[in-house]
Amino acid sequence: MSARIISGKEIARTIRDELNEQVAELAGEGLVPGLATVLAGEDPASRLYVGMKNKAAAAAGIHSRQVTLSDSTSEAELLALIDELNADPEIHGILVQLPLPRQIDEAKVLLAIDPDKDVDGFHPVNVGRLATGDPNVLAPCTPRGVIEMLVRSGVDPAGKHVVVVGRSNIVGKPMALLLLRRAPGGNATVSVAHSRTADLGALTRTADILIVAVGWPNTITRDMVKPGVTVIDVGTNRVDDPTRERGYRVVGDVDFEGVSEVAAAITPVPGGVGPMTIAMLLANTVEAAIRQRGRAG
Repeated sequence: MSARIISGKEIARTIRDELNEQVAELAGEGLVPGLATVLAGEDPASRLYVGMKNKAAAAAGIHSRQVTLSDSTSEAELLALIDELNADPEIHGILVQLPLPRQIDEAKVLLAIDPDKDVDGFHPVNVGRLATGDPNVLAPCTPRGVIEMLVRSGVDPAGKHVVVVGRSNIVGKPMALLLLRRAPGGNATVSVAHSRTADLGALTRTADILIVAVGWPNTITRDMVKPGVTVIDVGTNRVDDPTRERGYRVVGDVDFEGVSEVAAAITPVPGGVGPMTIAMLLANTVEAAIRQRGRAG
């Protein structure tokens, strides 16, 4: 068996085309969705990620505003900036790029963002909305992207056993909650595994759909999946590769070559979940703008 490739790049392109049309319609009605990205410090990866997000927003017709702060920025200064963005009617979504400089408490910063502008979906209010099945929740971008990948590739989780490997607040936990919802892409039977799970393979071999987000290459090997499974690899890991010009290559958490011989469908890394995360950030921003307009009216 050779697995069908679920291309996040292609699905994300379709979603962004849909968003382009939606944003154009909103602009004709006088509403331009606005996204503010806040970058504090000099972390190269953070600068790259923020640049990609702003470029994607601009391409979709979303008003993008980047605020870049120094490593020495105080917590009070950042919190004051967030207060300003919360009150700005042109800004509908706020994203603070993590990690933050040491002197700043990340939890305080995330808590300060207006939940209705929290397009990352990390605020405790949005976590609670997700847990209670509130349809108006702004869900975390990566888990939401996974649901879109499954639905749009014809893999319906309803009634299936889905095993999520990973329990982070960013992916694992919200992923399980989305899959449990009484909504399209939900209604699954969900098991969550993690680093303390005894005999991980015994559990993953029961999965109809396997979602892996642990941050460690080759966590899932061919012998750990059953034939016909759908595998979503959320991991992004750098491994040394002297044959590459940059000295490394990017791989997921799944042994792609081995598992793809057994699975029915699988996502590649790169080109899988990654592009979906940015697409969902744009979707959350547009949804946030529409909801805020409704409240203002």
